[in-house]
Amino acid sequence: MSKRPILKRILVVGAAAFLLLQLWPVERTNPATGPSALQAPPEVAAVLRAACYDCHSNETRWPWYSYIAPISWQVAHHVEEGRAELNFSEWGAYRESKQLSLAEEMLEQIEQGEMPTWDYRLAHPEARLEPAQVEVLRRWVDGL
Repeated sequence: MSKRPILKRILVVGAAAFLLLQLWPVERTNPATGPSALQAPPEVAAVLRAACYDCHSNETRWPWYSYIAPISWQVAHHVEEGRAELNFSEWGAYRESKQLSLAEEMLEQIEQGEMPTWDYRLAHPEARLEPAQVEVLRRWVDGL
């Protein structure tokens, strides 16, 4: 038996499965950002927008690949988890002590290289933070 018909069947089944996966809906939302959104100095806001806001705010930019399953599932899951952990669009609704603990945890994860996540940095080179940008965040956190 030739390998060619088997390979062709595998490719057809794989393509059909990929197309069927596209029918599985993924919720990509950006709830309204109200008065409780983060108010930070421009240099802080710029760093946070570039490196954090896609997963940690209601201002997510949904790139083209966030519409292709199964990647779309992972992106939506990252955003859902990120918003649940820390949401800059709801920053003002957090108690001051919560703001401080969230900011300190954020800084610690950035300094340890855990945030932004490696896969996000791979797709978004602008999210790679330079030491000067980390220092901007450190000074902001120290001032809270």
